[in-house]
Amino acid sequence: MDMLHNHSHGERNTFSIDRLSDLPDSVLTHILSFLQTKDSVRTSVLARRWRYLWAYVPTLDFDGENKDFINKAMLLHIVERVNTFRLLLDKDYSFHDYPLDTWTAFAIMRRVQNLDLCLRFQVALPRRLFTCKTLVHLSLTSCGAIPKSGAVCLPSLKKLHLIRVRYEADESLPYLISSCPVLEELLIESIMHLVSCIISSPTIKWLTVQFQFNRYRSYSHDYRLEINTPALIYLNIVDGLSEHIESGPLSSLTEAYVQVHNDQEKQDDFLYSRSVLEFIDRLRHIKCLKLDLFTDIVDSAFSTSAVSFRNLTKLTLFADCRFLSKFLQSAHNLEIVFYFEAQKRIKRWMEPQQAPGYLLSRLRTIQLFTIQREIVRYLLRNATVLEKMVVVYHCALNFEERKYFLHEISAFERRSEVCELAFVNLLDWDFDGMRRTKRPDGTQRSAKMHLKTITLIDIVGTKHELEIARYVLRRNAEVL
Repeated sequence: MDMLHNHSHGERNTFSIDRLSDLPDSVLTHILSFLQTKDSVRTSVLARRWRYLWAYVPTLDFDGENKDFINKAMLLHIVERVNTFRLLLDKDYSFHDYPLDTWTAFAIMRRVQNLDLCLRFQVALPRRLFTCKTLVHLSLTSCGAIPKSGAVCLPSLKKLHLIRVRYEADESLPYLISSCPVLEELLIESIMHLVSCIISSPTIKWLTVQFQFNRYRSYSHDYRLEINTPALIYLNIVDGLSEHIESGPLSSLTEAYVQVHNDQEKQDDFLYSRSVLEFIDRLRHIKCLKLDLFTDIVDSAFSTSAVSFRNLTKLTLFADCRFLSKFLQSAHNLEIVFYFEAQKRIKRWMEPQQAPGYLLSRLRTIQLFTIQREIVRYLLRNATVLEKMVVVYHCALNFEERKYFLHEISAFERRSEVCELAFVNLLDWDFDGMRRTKRPDGTQRSAKMHLKTITLIDIVGTKHELEIARYVLRRNAEVL
């Protein structure tokens, strides 16, 4: 039996090897295209058939290799067309050591479709890059500068990612975008050299923008963020810098994540507040909204806003209770609400002015963190079909305070007969849904997946601060 078993096992191994050997070269090169080029080259020692197979792989992916390796790989590369060319240069090397212009020319001559340059130092980009007719996806990281004039034409480009790049002037970004007639996806992160960030395109469908404050730089300009993208269906904005934000019509938009964390001194608080509220009003056609506001909105500007969200079914809100009241009043089809009351400056809860039965007629799920019990009371008393409410209480509450808090809310009147009431400690609440963003390709990604370093500033060691620190360490221990 043992001999028979060993013989059968050997046959299975041989059969597996034969199956791999029988695969056509096109399949094997496709498999190798998922590897970095240095790993693809290493397969040449497997067998005679594999010796030059890597040279036919339509992908060249270099990550920190030296100049000699890259030059030799390009010299021996045989395939006539390069689908993907990725170049990540090590920051320990001077950019003078790398013939970037020559390598870029090589990719363009091979009719490259996907080009990813991550240089880790600010280096001038070859101008021929901006006239490549075959590019479909272009990603630039830590390089520049994006030109403000001259020959720029990318007729096939559909995806453009600009991360920590330099711009010759404010006109550089709109000039580049206008030269991409079929652009559908635009991602801009860590804008460093623009005063006015102007994004205008009739074709963009997915837009991600980070316009953030850097504590190590001084700012004295009137920073502006302007968006004119009528075909947009997904929007992700992180704005911590602009004094004015505005947008054209967004009638096609269905999902958005908007984070405004601007705590800097404004030239005019009223004008700034009004621009933020008018921008939010532009999102009126949306179905799913995540709104994170940690900025001062003056009451006088708020009273003039007219927010209307008749298509909104899911709302994740990190803001003061004025926004919660407004959304409950204007979003009549809301079904799911996640609410985290901003603790910076607590605003007194004001009930919506319209009849509550009509406002909350579809609300089924609520999760909220607030110190204002009147908000909880109002929702329980008026949500007619509410199925579940999760009330999150503060981690700093002692046992007696927590007991009183739970007893008081449990005694509130419930309009819905099927409503379940649950209580969760803030440290145990899974509020990832408030921070998680969706990529344009539909996949979701939590920021803490790649978190390596956490810096806590202005910590004095209070009980509450220590509890938060313990929570952060516990939730991120696997990746820190």
